[in-house]
Amino acid sequence: MMKRLKHHHFAMKSLSIPLLLAVSLTYSLPLMAQTSAPQEGVNVGKMSMMRKLGNLGGALDQQAAQQYTQTMQTAQQKRELAPDNHPQVIRLRAIAKKMIPFALPWNPRAKEWKWEVNLIASPQINAYCMPGGKIAFYTGILDTLKLTDDEVAMIMGHEIAHALREHGAERAGKSMAMSGVAKLLGIFAESKGYDSNMVAGMAGTAGNFAMLKFSREDETEGDIVGMDLAARSGFDPRAGVTLWQKMGLVNQKAPPKWLSTHPAGEDRIKEIRKHFPEVMPLYARAKGANLAKLPPYRSNVKGIPDVN
Repeated sequence: MMKRLKHHHFAMKSLSIPLLLAVSLTYSLPLMAQTSAPQEGVNVGKMSMMRKLGNLGGALDQQAAQQYTQTMQTAQQKRELAPDNHPQVIRLRAIAKKMIPFALPWNPRAKEWKWEVNLIASPQINAYCMPGGKIAFYTGILDTLKLTDDEVAMIMGHEIAHALREHGAERAGKSMAMSGVAKLLGIFAESKGYDSNMVAGMAGTAGNFAMLKFSREDETEGDIVGMDLAARSGFDPRAGVTLWQKMGLVNQKAPPKWLSTHPAGEDRIKEIRKHFPEVMPLYARAKGANLAKLPPYRSNVKGIPDVN
């Protein structure tokens, strides 16, 4: 049985992290003709207009690129880049290469991205995809969860979905909007003789709770779009169930659901199962298999049941 840990999370983190091992690969892939979200599979609607506010003039993209470049330069200076024949590097690159062509229809800008994959030696259970297609995995998430290729694809698809749906820019835009509202309320309160600091503080607190909701919605959307990407690439989306069951095994103490920026594990599993009818046909087609005759998905960890 896997060792219990105190923390898990595989959404985008701060880039100021201790980097012990990094490897990168830039992909040159043929562009797909489609430039909008696929008509079959999952449907998550249009992207939020707030992303434009949060990425005015491409400022967020530029910042992300600069941070990424700095991280890679630091890794090179410390001789922390692994050789191309590292087994996990080969594995991550191969999975990404299958998935990236199916990501392009979700965002017209993605066809211009210079996709890269990094592996970071750290016990953290984490992975992310920065704006521009910069993917990073931590060795902790691979080793602790004993990830299968299908489970890696679910995580990678989830993180790619964040970049494709521009969730970082959306959150930045919403944060800017909330900050602006708080300042306006403070000014209004002062003009009426109220304590402007108290009013602005109350507005800020309300805004923080609203942002938690926005983050949970982003995570759910990441799961759904990630399933679609994985299925089209020939990876079994049922692995999303075993993935979150593994997360449950290693998670010692999660925050209350209503204070968490992520949906509870059981809720994620229910949401993933709900979309099986949309994504399993895509997976069967990618594998050239009969949907009705697909065998159950079997976990590689004892105690986790098969998924039909």
